[in-house]
Amino acid sequence: MTTEQFRRFDPADYLENIEDVAAYLQIALEDSADDPSAVPRALGVIARSGNMSELARTVGMSRDGLYKALSDNGNPTWSTVLKVCEALGLKLTFHAVA
Repeated sequence: MTTEQFRRFDPADYLENIEDVAAYLQIALEDSADDPSAVPRALGVIARSGNMSELARTVGMSRDGLYKALSDNGNPTWSTVLKVCEALGLKLTFHAVA
Protein backbone atom coordinates (compact mmCIF):
# COMPACT_ATOMS: atom_id res chain seq x y z
CA MET A 1 0.00 0.00 0.00
CA THR A 2 1.34 3.44 -0.96
CA THR A 3 1.12 6.23 1.58
CA GLU A 4 0.42 9.61 0.07
CA GLN A 5 2.45 12.54 1.30
CA PHE A 6 0.92 15.98 1.37
CA ARG A 7 2.62 19.30 1.85
CA ARG A 8 0.91 22.10 3.73
CA PHE A 9 -0.40 24.72 1.28
CA ASP A 10 1.65 27.90 1.38
CA PRO A 11 0.49 30.77 -0.84
CA ALA A 12 4.06 32.15 -0.77
CA ASP A 13 4.99 29.31 -3.14
CA TYR A 14 2.65 30.70 -5.80
CA LEU A 15 3.48 34.41 -5.76
CA GLU A 16 5.69 34.56 -8.83
CA ASN A 17 5.49 38.21 -9.91
CA ILE A 18 4.28 41.65 -8.84
CA GLU A 19 0.87 41.08 -10.43
CA ASP A 20 0.35 37.95 -8.29
CA VAL A 21 1.44 39.90 -5.23
CA ALA A 22 -0.93 42.80 -5.98
CA ALA A 23 -3.87 40.43 -6.57
CA TYR A 24 -3.15 38.54 -3.34
CA LEU A 25 -2.94 41.79 -1.39
CA GLN A 26 -6.18 43.05 -2.96
CA ILE A 27 -8.00 39.92 -1.76
CA ALA A 28 -6.56 40.45 1.73
CA LEU A 29 -7.72 44.06 1.68
CA GLU A 30 -11.24 42.94 0.78
CA ASP A 31 -11.16 40.37 3.62
CA SER A 32 -9.89 42.94 6.13
CA ALA A 33 -13.41 44.26 6.87
CA ASP A 34 -14.06 41.01 8.75
CA ASP A 35 -10.44 40.25 9.67
CA PRO A 36 -8.24 43.27 10.45
CA SER A 37 -5.13 41.07 10.47
CA ALA A 38 -5.67 40.01 6.83
CA VAL A 39 -3.45 42.66 5.24
CA PRO A 40 -0.48 42.35 7.63
CA ARG A 41 -0.71 38.56 7.40
CA ALA A 42 -0.77 38.77 3.58
CA LEU A 43 2.26 41.06 3.67
CA GLY A 44 4.01 38.42 5.76
CA VAL A 45 3.24 35.77 3.14
CA ILE A 46 4.46 38.11 0.40
CA ALA A 47 7.64 38.84 2.36
CA ARG A 48 8.30 35.11 2.81
CA SER A 49 7.87 34.59 -0.94
CA GLY A 50 10.90 36.80 -1.56
CA ASN A 51 13.97 37.85 0.35
CA MET A 52 12.83 38.67 3.89
CA SER A 53 16.31 39.90 4.92
CA GLU A 54 16.54 42.36 2.02
CA LEU A 55 13.00 43.58 2.63
CA ALA A 56 13.75 44.11 6.33
CA ARG A 57 16.86 46.16 5.45
CA THR A 58 14.86 48.29 3.02
CA VAL A 59 12.13 48.88 5.60
CA GLY A 60 14.70 49.64 8.31
CA MET A 61 13.89 46.74 10.62
CA SER A 62 15.60 43.57 11.70
CA ARG A 63 14.62 40.41 9.84
CA ASP A 64 13.23 38.90 13.05
CA GLY A 65 11.34 42.09 13.90
CA LEU A 66 9.72 42.24 10.48
CA TYR A 67 8.91 38.54 10.53
CA LYS A 68 7.27 38.94 13.95
CA ALA A 69 5.34 42.08 12.94
CA LEU A 70 3.92 40.36 9.86
CA SER A 71 3.20 37.01 11.52
CA ASP A 72 -0.25 35.67 12.41
CA ASN A 73 0.09 37.16 15.89
CA GLY A 74 1.90 40.32 14.84
CA ASN A 75 0.55 43.80 15.22
CA PRO A 76 2.54 46.07 12.88
CA THR A 77 2.20 49.82 12.94
CA TRP A 78 0.51 51.51 10.01
CA SER A 79 3.90 53.00 9.17
CA THR A 80 5.40 49.50 8.89
CA VAL A 81 2.57 48.37 6.61
CA LEU A 82 3.13 51.37 4.32
CA LYS A 83 6.93 50.93 4.31
CA VAL A 84 6.60 47.24 3.42
CA CYS A 85 4.18 48.04 0.59
CA GLU A 86 6.56 50.68 -0.77
CA ALA A 87 9.56 48.36 -0.47
CA LEU A 88 7.64 45.70 -2.41
CA GLY A 89 6.92 48.20 -5.19
CA LEU A 90 3.25 48.57 -4.27
CA LYS A 91 1.21 51.64 -3.52
CA LEU A 92 -1.88 51.53 -1.35
CA THR A 93 -4.58 53.70 -2.91
CA PHE A 94 -8.27 54.34 -2.38
CA HIS A 95 -10.93 54.90 -5.02
CA ALA A 96 -14.41 56.30 -4.72
CA VAL A 97 -17.05 53.62 -5.21
CA ALA A 98 -20.15 55.78 -5.11
